[in-house]
Amino acid sequence: MPTAEAPRRWAWPLLGGVLAVGLLLRLWGIRQGLPYAYNADEADHFVPRAVDMFADGLNPHYFANPPAYTYLLHFLLSIAYGGKHGVLSTFALHPASVYTFARATAAALGALALWLTYLAGARLLGRAGGLLAAAIEAVAFLPVYYSHVAVNDVPTLAPLTLSLVGTAGVLRKGRTRDCLLAGAGLGVACASKYTAGIALAPLIAAIAARYLSGEVDAARRAVRNIAVAAAASLGAFVLANPYSVLDYASFHQGVIHQSTLSAESQGKLGAPRHGGLAYYLWSLTWGLGWAPALAALAGAVTVWRREPALGWLLVPAPLLFLAFMGAQGRYFGRWLMPIMPIVCLLAALFALQAATRVARVVGLARVWAGGLRGGGDPGEAGAARERRARPRYALAAATAALAAALLAQGLIHGIHAGAVLSRADTRNLTRAWLVAHVPAGTPIVAEPVSPDEWARETRPGTATSGNPYRWRKYPSLESRITPTGALRPYGLKLVTIENYERTLSPALIDFYERNGYCWVVSGSTQSGRAFADPAAVPAAVAYYHALARRGEVAYRISPFRRGARPVAFGFDWSFNYYPLAYYRPGPVMTVYRLRAGRCGG
Repeated sequence: MPTAEAPRRWAWPLLGGVLAVGLLLRLWGIRQGLPYAYNADEADHFVPRAVDMFADGLNPHYFANPPAYTYLLHFLLSIAYGGKHGVLSTFALHPASVYTFARATAAALGALALWLTYLAGARLLGRAGGLLAAAIEAVAFLPVYYSHVAVNDVPTLAPLTLSLVGTAGVLRKGRTRDCLLAGAGLGVACASKYTAGIALAPLIAAIAARYLSGEVDAARRAVRNIAVAAAASLGAFVLANPYSVLDYASFHQGVIHQSTLSAESQGKLGAPRHGGLAYYLWSLTWGLGWAPALAALAGAVTVWRREPALGWLLVPAPLLFLAFMGAQGRYFGRWLMPIMPIVCLLAALFALQAATRVARVVGLARVWAGGLRGGGDPGEAGAARERRARPRYALAAATAALAAALLAQGLIHGIHAGAVLSRADTRNLTRAWLVAHVPAGTPIVAEPVSPDEWARETRPGTATSGNPYRWRKYPSLESRITPTGALRPYGLKLVTIENYERTLSPALIDFYERNGYCWVVSGSTQSGRAFADPAAVPAAVAYYHALARRGEVAYRISPFRRGARPVAFGFDWSFNYYPLAYYRPGPVMTVYRLRAGRCGG
């Protein structure tokens, strides 16, 4: 492929530009929502557990998500804040600082993954292919947005892509050190996110291709490479997740629990029901972009004519991943992340093939047109220079045009995401309004759209989590009302965020008014679950209609641009703000004032 030999003097500056743009998009708006962590996974699964390790030891006692990213945060926080006491004190008094550090770590690992994507692409497709693949990933919405959240999806891309770099080396040269690199990357990736194990498929394909190449001692080398890769992956996994061995019972229980959650669909009210495969294919059209998604599909078809061994390395992994994940009961766009680097490589491969074909057609067309015009011979040397230059210029122009088409959608939405996340969250603005208009100690009802600290006092030099509540907050995650609307006769029942809507009934409003809970704070990311599946929770739908009818709207703030059509509830777009209709982060927040019962007057 002609573009595979792009000069290094162009490759390095262009790579620097790609990395700079990718890092900028990942850091812009990095402090969104703080000091409150509104993403439930960020608030519960990684940062607090990394901090708790200073007090409770290195055993995470939690393996639903593997702990490699948690361990990395633990050690980096220790360095940044001077050890145990510095971290615990900072997290208690200035949690926003710790969350910003954890998010910046995720963003840096995301940028590192871009460089590794370039290296893998350069080995497989040439420097131009590596550049284009890295550029596509640099602006793709899913890795850009989730670099702003301290969860494990983006950090996993770094070791996973490192494994691809080693796999590319195995295919091209069959060296043992590349097997070692591929296996180590695979082990750390699996210790960061279990589904990153899909990187095993390209590695197996590369080893098989070397075995079938007809080289001398091919069988012996294949056995050696398999042994080296297996030992490296197992060793790296245990090193990054040591309690998978030291506390195997907890590890096994956590993996089974995570598998069970992924397989069941009824636990999340309002989740889509039209099938995981269709959902993931749709997610690629916005999480990666229409143009790169279609280019990747075309690349998966055309790669076999170019190089079958490369096809076996790149194509089966995404297909297997989509088939497996599509069969699960739950599905979210960000769960596509492990195949993003491979899909970007396929898109880059097809774009370069298309650019080369355009250049050849243009070159032949010009030669043919010159023959029709006739005329004198300009000289053999001049004609040769013209034949060489015209296809080269056409190739550069076609590559630039295709690259622009592949990058446009992601760049637009990546810039939009940074602008949105840099603005105040609707939940922060709602809290500021409550502080200004609702006296301290007033009973309120606040739906679980924000963490518990949101309703507590914020005092300089004190830990918010230990401060008293500013308002007397109704325990939203304790159910007093049965699904039939009757009071629960034997006390309270604890519920989860997933089941909150199942505890609602119009009778609950009567309870509020009788007990003086006159202010009700509602968020569309909770009510939207009920309206997305009204047949499952008719009492909740009736509750929200009754609340809108009986409550006076005292304050409302929308995340959407003025005049924009609101985005329907969904577990992706309601939380990652992909649609251009968003102006700021957060749900639609409404504060109702009840007027009956003890709330009258």
